Amino acid sequence: MGWKIAAVLASGAQTHEVETWAEAAGARQLKIDGKTAPQTALGRLARVLWLTPAMDRLWIEGADGRRRFLDRMTLSFAPGHAEVSLAYEKAMRERNRLLKDGSTDGHWYTALELRMAEAGTAIRANRATALENLKAAQDGAETVFPKADLALVEPEDAPDLHEALAKGRPADLRAGRTLVGPHRADLTATYSDKGVPAAQCSTGEQKALLISLVLANARALRLETGLSPILLLDEVAAHLDPGRRASLYDEICALGCQAWLTGTEPSLFEALGARAQTLTIADEAGTSVVSS
Repeated sequence: MGWKIAAVLASGAQTHEVETWAEAAGARQLKIDGKTAPQTALGRLARVLWLTPAMDRLWIEGADGRRRFLDRMTLSFAPGHAEVSLAYEKAMRERNRLLKDGSTDGHWYTALELRMAEAGTAIRANRATALENLKAAQDGAETVFPKADLALVEPEDAPDLHEALAKGRPADLRAGRTLVGPHRADLTATYSDKGVPAAQCSTGEQKALLISLVLANARALRLETGLSPILLLDEVAAHLDPGRRASLYDEICALGCQAWLTGTEPSLFEALGARAQTLTIADEAGTSVVSS
């Protein structure tokens, strides 16, 4: 069974008709103002930030999830980050194919490494700018959520990516994959007031750090663009005490952004009062029914 969502998106002085859908087992499609568009085009129309329960283990699982988390935040500041990331991934896949085949054709490697170095340098710069924006948005902020000191590290210290890729060919041939570059970076976070790495914090503190970063991201975007992002927060209040829950709602309302919050208990949202519209979703004979 497929699905489809259509909406009118108002952002600043601009209004767009957006349709996105997918047929059963098919790829997601997108139309903007009646014209087919790539998924990355949405990032230029609206900045969307989100948290889901699956992200609660972000700080204790693999680096892949933390890179995706950082790149989503980076994309909110630099919509073009999607294009350079795709260019980097495409060139790296082609280079990895050569490595797996045991090719030693220097001309092919050089061409691909130049493309990787150009895109990879842009990726590093975009990520660094995002981290600077997040730091500035956290410094001096009035919030009950803890400040997170962030750092981005790559296993290999390779400031000149083109040179590092060329020098790394022998090791990469043995491994059958590219071992240096921004695809190997990891995002680290430290609970600032306690000086404790996020991975060693309690589960509640880890969730609070995530919420803090999303709120900082939203504040930074509002300062930079004059517009607040759309927030999608799934089960965000479930593990917060009533005081912190109320503070979260106050901060969201102060941002003046559209926010969608989900939860399984109406009591979780009592502190919002009349500031929110409540929708109830129920299953009736296998069909989801929405009521207000």
